[in-house]
Amino acid sequence: MRGLMIQGTASDVGKSILCTALCRILYNRGIKVAPFKSQNMSNNSYVTASNEEIGRAQGIQAEAANVQASVFMNPILLKPTSDQEAEIVLLGKRQHTATGADYRETFYEKGLEAISFSLAELKKEYEFIVIEGAGSPVEMNLNDKELVNMKVAELADVPVVLVADIDRGGVFASIAGTLSLLSKEERSRVIGVVINKFRGDRALFESGEKWIEEHLNIPVLAVIPHLVNLRIEAEDSLALDQLKKHHSPQRESIDIAVIDLPYVSNHTDLEPLLSEEDVSLRFVQRGEELGYPDAVILPGTKSTIAAVSWLHETKLYEAIQTYAKDGGYLVGICGGYQLMGASIVDTAGTDTGIVGKKVNGLGLSPLETEFRKDKTTIQSSGELLHYREINNPTIRGYEIHLGETVYLTDEVVPFLRLNGKYEGVYGESGRIIGTYLHHLYFHDEWRNTWLNQLRDKKGFNKREVVSYEKLRGRAYDQLADSVLKELDLNSLLNRIETWEKSQHGIN
Repeated sequence: MRGLMIQGTASDVGKSILCTALCRILYNRGIKVAPFKSQNMSNNSYVTASNEEIGRAQGIQAEAANVQASVFMNPILLKPTSDQEAEIVLLGKRQHTATGADYRETFYEKGLEAISFSLAELKKEYEFIVIEGAGSPVEMNLNDKELVNMKVAELADVPVVLVADIDRGGVFASIAGTLSLLSKEERSRVIGVVINKFRGDRALFESGEKWIEEHLNIPVLAVIPHLVNLRIEAEDSLALDQLKKHHSPQRESIDIAVIDLPYVSNHTDLEPLLSEEDVSLRFVQRGEELGYPDAVILPGTKSTIAAVSWLHETKLYEAIQTYAKDGGYLVGICGGYQLMGASIVDTAGTDTGIVGKKVNGLGLSPLETEFRKDKTTIQSSGELLHYREINNPTIRGYEIHLGETVYLTDEVVPFLRLNGKYEGVYGESGRIIGTYLHHLYFHDEWRNTWLNQLRDKKGFNKREVVSYEKLRGRAYDQLADSVLKELDLNSLLNRIETWEKSQHGIN
């Protein structure tokens, strides 16, 4: 199996999106390719067909490669629950929560074993592997036990391309500094540099490209422009920051307020709303910011009980209750669904570490959530209830949650029939909706129906259904085409082959 690793001079330089592009490019070339990232730190996750949890980015990259995502594409997932701790997901299964220090002290050998095993499994099935690094390969305080960059390149025995973000400034120093801090052996793996997020006249960087090649003795493989509106999901908090900057280009729009919960998870649930031209998302952190939007979304969170305290501190607890009481539209997904209920009990201590801790939810629906030991990770399918105007009521998505939610009265109206059971809540004739199902807004007809209710209330014209799946499919090809305009694939593959021969003494 041949391969290539994409490392960066820093976080958010474009490693993930370049890996996604390469997966699509190689797939279009007829090569069976798999993505790989040894260790992800993100609350944005993806459930595989075998009901195992991996980082969202590798799920998206697998889609770009037109292969089924597997746990071997991301053997280690760290899901932050606080500034100090994260839940460890190993080979798709939840292990425990640990501090950073504990993780480094006790997990390194186990992590190496999982990474080596996963690479071996991928090698059996795929011709090429595109590996994504994390952060920078020269974090000198961490490199003695790193599991994400040069150690992975060594285990996979692949060359490295270094990506630098010119948009943030300091691109020459970041490249020179990174290369100078690598060991001689590590430096020998780097076969080229990609300059990412370039704005303006490409000719203006020709002298810069020449300087890098002459002074640093490394080829510039591509200068990729700043790509916008690709409609391809990203994975981490930096990507969430970009999502928060979204505003509708139209003066009059549907105003949707997203409650900006601490440790928000699976924020990609919101991505399909960006395909609607008249929708504006704004993220709210204080009660006085809420106002009276057309709808409120309570997204998922890794720390539901802590989120209740945060809602009180920010005065959003009372603001949301008042908004719902006054006739507002509200949708809660996963942790947001749990927050809507009457009470939340940490029965097993898996949410807070305090066994039996109990708090009151927002009280918007008669529900109680218990946090137990076992975690639900499953791809789910079912049927939308209550929507006669929808031609295809079948809905598919996934669930990732520790809590289990029960109805406290027989009067609760379910929202879905999911995996053969009633699920969620459908209150006030659809004005209040809660569900554990991620990808709710990926159902084009339901999203359109829900938005048309808001449009009708606001006096806007109803709109036709937008196919988000088609938009996303086109986005993969648009991304691949944009990268190929700057990157010579044949030259890159030749460089990989030359490196392989030099490493193994082949003339």
